[in-house]
Amino acid sequence: MKGRVLVVAGSDSGGGAGIQADIKAVTALGGFAMTAVSALTVQNTLGVSAILPVPADMVTAQMRCVLDDIGVDAFKSGMLDRSEVIVAVADEIRAYPDVPYVLDPVMVAKGGSSLLRDDAVETLMRNLVPLASLLTPNLPEAEVLAGHPIRTVDDMCRAAEALRRAGARAVLVKGGHLEGDTLTDVLCDSTGIALFSDTRLPTRHTHGTGCTLASAIAVGLAQGLGLRVAVERARRYLRAAIAEAPGYGAGAGPLNHAVTVDSAWGAIVV
Repeated sequence: MKGRVLVVAGSDSGGGAGIQADIKAVTALGGFAMTAVSALTVQNTLGVSAILPVPADMVTAQMRCVLDDIGVDAFKSGMLDRSEVIVAVADEIRAYPDVPYVLDPVMVAKGGSSLLRDDAVETLMRNLVPLASLLTPNLPEAEVLAGHPIRTVDDMCRAAEALRRAGARAVLVKGGHLEGDTLTDVLCDSTGIALFSDTRLPTRHTHGTGCTLASAIAVGLAQGLGLRVAVERARRYLRAAIAEAPGYGAGAGPLNHAVTVDSAWGAIVV
């Protein structure tokens, strides 16, 4: 039950988020991860202290290299911080219209550092959102992309519907930034709205949750799972990874990506 996932994202020297988290999640769920690094970041659990952009043509070269040789069953993108990189990545993905694409519109790191230039938001909306099989914004990202404040689950539903009208085939608005003991994610696809709710885990170890969830969904799609099943399995995996976090770092600590999911359907094995 492999599933080849090409991830285009920035690196995280702390190993908890970015392309490192993507590789770990895809591998834990039985897939095969390939990568195109879009930027190098200097970061740990306390935040990002420096970013070194990778030239757009080098990002494209990485993608083409593996696509021409290994092939692909799903795309996933994370940090794409500049318009020229967004356009370059879109041009490559557009050539594979039948391959699922999970777009995680990474804008701000857990510690607050900006990971997407303000002038690149419109480029992302115009070039990547219409290609996305699934768009996975958190609440601050959804507010920017949808253009209105989000304070309730009903607001999340409206944002998801608006972003689907903007071109994404499906949208998963993640509710982790809402207050309260219940965490709700909203999925909007061609069949309507679905809500996924869990009791919030009391922990500071949430570094890389967005990257991890998006990649876990992408590998499910690469393995032939339906969208809702892929989302359900990915959420269970993420929850287990948070619950078993190793406790590293003085800030928002990393997850335990080594938890695995039984291939028969989803019994978490730690």
